[in-house]
Amino acid sequence: MRLIAFLMLLAGAASAQEAVDQGTGAVLRGLDKLNAATTDMTIANGQRAAFGVMEVELGDCRYPSGNPSGDAYAFLTIREAGVAEPVFRGWMVASSPALNPMNHPRYDVWVLRCSTS
Repeated sequence: MRLIAFLMLLAGAASAQEAVDQGTGAVLRGLDKLNAATTDMTIANGQRAAFGVMEVELGDCRYPSGNPSGDAYAFLTIREAGVAEPVFRGWMVASSPALNPMNHPRYDVWVLRCSTS
């Protein structure tokens, strides 16, 4: 009986994993909370972009196979000018930006989608 339950659990976990593709970059949106100005940034994997006093570096962007504007997620490193420790370093998910948000008093950054070309 335990073996059957274990096999059913494994089958459910395997089907929960979705095939993903790697994008060539990502489209991110930045918000300056002081003046409510938004800026969209298109960054290639391994590249950086400036946003206010922040520097945003994209490590990788992945998305469900065949759906780059679907539930994209990106590995970002975000630094403030003159500060050695990153403000944010980790994966951000487009559909759930609050899951792993950047905590900064003035700026906010989140993932919109992966780019494929």
